[in-house]
Amino acid sequence: MARRAPSPHLDPSHTATPVVAQPLPRKPPTRVRVEHLGPAVDGGAVPVAASLGETLTLSADILRDGHDALRAVLRWKGPGDHSWSEAPMTHVDAASAGVRWAAPLTVDRLGSWRWTVHAWAEPLASWREEVRRKAEAGQDDLESELAEGAALLEAAAKRAKSAKGDKAARDADRKILTDAAAHLADRAAPAADRVATALASDVVATADRHPDRSRPGAPADEGRLRVDPVLARFGSWYELFPRSWGGLQGVRQRLPALAELGFDVLYLPPIHPIGRTNRKGRNNTLTAGPDDPGSPWAIGDASGGHTAVHPDLGTVDDLEALVVDARALGIEVALDFAIQCSADHPWLTEHPEWFFHRPDGTLKYAENPPKKYQDIYNVDFDCEDWQGLWQALLEVVAFWIDHGVRVFRVDNTHTKQLAFWQWLIDSVHETHPEVVLLAEAFTYRAMMQELAKVGFGQSYTYFTWKSSKAELTEYVSELASTDERLYFRPNFFVNTPDILTEELQTGGPATFAKRLILAATLAPSYGVYSGFEHFEHVAVRAGSEEYLDSEKYEAKERALDGPLLPLIADLNRIRRANPALQQLADTTFLETENDALIAYAKRAGANIVLVVVNLDPHQVQEGVAVVPAALGLPPSFEVVDELTGEQFGWQVGRNYVRLSPGQRPAHVLRVVGA
Repeated sequence: MARRAPSPHLDPSHTATPVVAQPLPRKPPTRVRVEHLGPAVDGGAVPVAASLGETLTLSADILRDGHDALRAVLRWKGPGDHSWSEAPMTHVDAASAGVRWAAPLTVDRLGSWRWTVHAWAEPLASWREEVRRKAEAGQDDLESELAEGAALLEAAAKRAKSAKGDKAARDADRKILTDAAAHLADRAAPAADRVATALASDVVATADRHPDRSRPGAPADEGRLRVDPVLARFGSWYELFPRSWGGLQGVRQRLPALAELGFDVLYLPPIHPIGRTNRKGRNNTLTAGPDDPGSPWAIGDASGGHTAVHPDLGTVDDLEALVVDARALGIEVALDFAIQCSADHPWLTEHPEWFFHRPDGTLKYAENPPKKYQDIYNVDFDCEDWQGLWQALLEVVAFWIDHGVRVFRVDNTHTKQLAFWQWLIDSVHETHPEVVLLAEAFTYRAMMQELAKVGFGQSYTYFTWKSSKAELTEYVSELASTDERLYFRPNFFVNTPDILTEELQTGGPATFAKRLILAATLAPSYGVYSGFEHFEHVAVRAGSEEYLDSEKYEAKERALDGPLLPLIADLNRIRRANPALQQLADTTFLETENDALIAYAKRAGANIVLVVVNLDPHQVQEGVAVVPAALGLPPSFEVVDELTGEQFGWQVGRNYVRLSPGQRPAHVLRVVGA
């Protein structure tokens, strides 16, 4: 090809720089693009957390140059699937101009799921739209278009003939398409009749069952889902120290009462032998008396370590019997998995290389300043035999799984390697996807999020310290409305053996009631440590969150007879009856015109619950709950207070409320007929 002469308008000294063509594609490029699969966490690098039986809406942006009609299918592979399943996708809304497409997927098996989107330009659908518009515009000469349509319908008939499935259905589809093609090709028939045939609903539906996918879009990314048991999302936990209840056999006798109270999980702090070296005494004193039992977190003595049961509590067989009896009542037993050892743990002599030694050879005990744990030694995840350590810890979890345990509360997760947790959890879930792990990580937010991303099914939260209307609204909104909801599941424990907040120390019984109501109605999962129902509130000293006479260092005589238990039972009953309280995402905070009142609406399908709580433990508070029109409720509607059975008439807009500590601390209102 001759080169074009230089332009006479350019400076004679101008030197032309030739354009160098990039290598041409080896195959014709696709004209359909599939982008922005969602929901997604970290661009798809982290699986979205779902629970068994949940229906998710999966979506993607689909676009193509030109005006051709697009079609798309959602494709997925669940655990054990050898081939992809698929279902059609539809436009999300008109505002997306047809760019966003979506389809629902109900996850019916535990484990890892993969999903993607396939899209293509559909010639027959494009042709139908072209002919419809021309016919509506009154264009008469459509012979070329009708001939093209006949050819497209014949091609669809051939695809129907070779399709998979029932032969009779295939033959019926082929006949509909063949007859339609013949009618379109019949030049003796009126053009309007032939167009009507092409656009007939039965012909359109039949053709859509046999699309032309010969012009697919570029392969889309794959999305990932992690499907956990419902218990990972929703459940009520009760924590107790077995040594205060007559050991494992004594706990076993309380199971019917715990089931009657509506608890789903019974969590036991470490049940293993307790070391004697540096054993702590009452109230965390450094010198233990002869009868002081020590802290259960100082794990291990000469009789065994993490796979042994303290002889005062019973045996491994007793634990297994407890698990079996609890499950028969609908309760799962959660064990504490604490990666730390007393000085007497067998690992100290069998594997001294697993522990951090100072230059003088001494071991460094555990610390979390200002707290000191002289009776505990942490393992060294940077030791040379880190692989042996990892394997040993996995074997501990596997041991208890073999004895029926499906739930673990994992101690101080944020002080161990994230890579280790991902490996351990992936290893467990490969064969036991039913196992749920709760991360005990009261640490900075990013670390709590990372622990959820590596596979922890739940996490402790900052709820314990959120007390004002502004704090609660901001925190729950963040959990419920940001991308964090896709992978982080909160558990709102009202207290723990380590945490007695100043609010509980000073607020009186009404504070315990309102904290319980908030936890049980804001979060799908919440927990209670025994003693809460008895209003235990005395700290070891001013400014401390440690209990006086803490159960961590001594045995008590416990009984299920606290005055708060009837409210706990009511709340657990209400939670089970109302799906709206079993999820977090659809939470809307309502204006109250009084910061001593907090109000919120929770919705799951047709079930809507409105909650108003008096945050003032001392005074009656009056205000309103402003129901926004965006909730989609009728102008006037009836509500039933699930706590009292009373029925009220409410409306969109302002609704007067008056709540009194102790007598009526809250409304938990189910919308009737929503």
